[in-house]
Amino acid sequence: MTEKQLSELLQDMTLSEKVMQLVQLNGDFYGGADLLTGPAAAFHLTENEPYRVGSVLSEHGAAHLKALQDKFIAEQPHHIPAMFMADVIHGYKTAFPVPIALGASFDPELAEETAVIAAKEASAAGIHVTFSPMADLARDSRWGRCMESFGEDPCLNSRMTAAMVRGFQGENCGDKGKVASCFKHFAAYGAVQSGRDYNVAELSERTLFEDYLPAYEAAVNSGAEMAMTAFNTLDRVPCTISQKLLRDVLRDKMGFEGVLISDYNAIGETVIHGAAEDSRDAAEKAINAGVDIDMMSDCYLNDLEKLVKSGEVSEKTVDEAVMRVLRLKNKLGLFEDPCKDASEEDEKRLCCCKEHMELSRKAAAECIVLLKNNGILPLKAKKIAVIGSLCESRDIVGSWAIFADNSKTVTLRAALEELCPDIEFEFLPQDIPDEKALAAAEKAEAVILALGEDQLGTGESRSRTDISLPEEQKRLFEKISEVNPNTVVLLFGGRPLAIPEIAEKAAAIIELWLPGTAGCLGAADILSGKISPSGRLSMSFPYCTGQLPISYSAFNTGRPKDDNSKGFIPFISNYMDAPNIPLYPFGYGLSYTSFEYSPVTLDSNVLTAGGGITADVRVKNTGDRAGKEVVQLYIRDVKGSVVRPLRELKDFKKISLAPGEEQTVSFEITEDMLRFYDINMERTAEKGSFILYIGPDSTTENSAEFRLI
Repeated sequence: MTEKQLSELLQDMTLSEKVMQLVQLNGDFYGGADLLTGPAAAFHLTENEPYRVGSVLSEHGAAHLKALQDKFIAEQPHHIPAMFMADVIHGYKTAFPVPIALGASFDPELAEETAVIAAKEASAAGIHVTFSPMADLARDSRWGRCMESFGEDPCLNSRMTAAMVRGFQGENCGDKGKVASCFKHFAAYGAVQSGRDYNVAELSERTLFEDYLPAYEAAVNSGAEMAMTAFNTLDRVPCTISQKLLRDVLRDKMGFEGVLISDYNAIGETVIHGAAEDSRDAAEKAINAGVDIDMMSDCYLNDLEKLVKSGEVSEKTVDEAVMRVLRLKNKLGLFEDPCKDASEEDEKRLCCCKEHMELSRKAAAECIVLLKNNGILPLKAKKIAVIGSLCESRDIVGSWAIFADNSKTVTLRAALEELCPDIEFEFLPQDIPDEKALAAAEKAEAVILALGEDQLGTGESRSRTDISLPEEQKRLFEKISEVNPNTVVLLFGGRPLAIPEIAEKAAAIIELWLPGTAGCLGAADILSGKISPSGRLSMSFPYCTGQLPISYSAFNTGRPKDDNSKGFIPFISNYMDAPNIPLYPFGYGLSYTSFEYSPVTLDSNVLTAGGGITADVRVKNTGDRAGKEVVQLYIRDVKGSVVRPLRELKDFKKISLAPGEEQTVSFEITEDMLRFYDINMERTAEKGSFILYIGPDSTTENSAEFRLI
């Protein structure tokens, strides 16, 4: 349809029709739900009214959605099709590693590939919109939704977010095999206090703009068609009704022109926050803040029409919201083909097909981080005990892989048996160090311990006050490592864990994350040595829970402690019972080979306004295996009008080198990379001295200095 035709459609709609386009209901209202009792009763809908809303949440399956769409078109007075939206976070039927793991790949192109496949499967199943990517910055692993974040750094977060949007949408979300991308949660949901989900966020404006907003803006700049509000408050105002945040920042400053949807019942929850008097007040505040779609509350449904008729809300405001919804439906091609790509044949052919499973395996291998290795890996032992309940668990794909085909999940046991036929394995899927487990460990040449969290231990609402391993798993490790020091720990989970005891005694540690449907095959590729690990931590691993929140891009205090200093020092900024630095820093990860960096060279040590300088480093593979290295560029602004971080990631490149091969890696440094929000909250680059670091992780001291004049 043309813009003129959309306008004519809008003008011909009744106010009631318009309001219904701004309502999203979930599957409880379809398939024979009793609208007179239960949760649906509060919405006061007649039997056919659910088929007149603008969009539906979490329904899926080509045959089902085609039939459902037919009912919508028949019931809607202007035969306007519905949009079907769902949380396809890191895969549809084929699950890929959770986003925090994808962040550890430091490979935006890989992330984009996974989104392309997720979109193909989801669109064949009739889904039009995915609530992904999550662009929330995360620096506190007590927060269970760390698993959905790409990590603690704005640069990495932005690059991965943009890649996912491109993968889902392509050049046009209406193209075959594409879906519209809805980034979330605007804004700063990852900064909830104490890591407790749905809690408040208290941030300075500068911290919000410097650290938390860049990834959302990257999604906007990549053309994301939708955005979702956050549950939390910012500046003590619920994000869902904040005109300052949604209109001034998101729409005016960032230039977002797409559809804005609330999170689940987030408009209704503003009443519970104490920021709205009742559902009517909440509806008025949300629509005037620019929220187009009310997800699963009755505020718009029961109150928005009344607000317009009373003059409290302008019909023009409603029209603007409805027009954005109609435009997206038009971009998706729903007016011409209401079912878009829904196809039972394509759904069967694509979901968990060989090509998609191979990418799930490849992605997992790229995301795995080798944290420690005393030489035991890759596996050389021929008799190995594999112990831990997670070694045979299928609950390892991620709590938001809600559509994943669990029957296709490859367990660690299945992967090892398939890919390591020359090794004699004994599997004991238990976390209790009983006589059987100890005897198996003692007679084995090496032990693999599968520890950490399954997919129910991390995710939304899964906040923790203690991110160390469960006591049962700690005891298992202690007992097993006593009888067999050749113990390799495989860590499953969706968040950094505090594992100082494991780090001290284990022969090797691999962070496997929640690796997806075929992810354990990728793990077996790493363990066997077929692939050298190349993942790097997207979040710092704290020494203990008490260090949280933690990030490499910290600020100096007036009394800093040297990172090389040991023990407690009075009247210095440090802890009495723990170090300041994390156990494993951001960007860290080992390989089966080794890499050597030359000193950094600059083509000039002076950067002029609007100009650029080139920083080079030679990287050589000095080992006997091929491997990939993530070359990371950090910059420190030595002095600013406000305190500046000790260093910030500004760019990275992942390179592949054969044994003995070396390569020059170049980075272009521009004035824009030096910009920050100054004392007057203006984004600028201040003249002065800068230190540039290039190395394998965030602690590198391989540096050069330059000045901006």
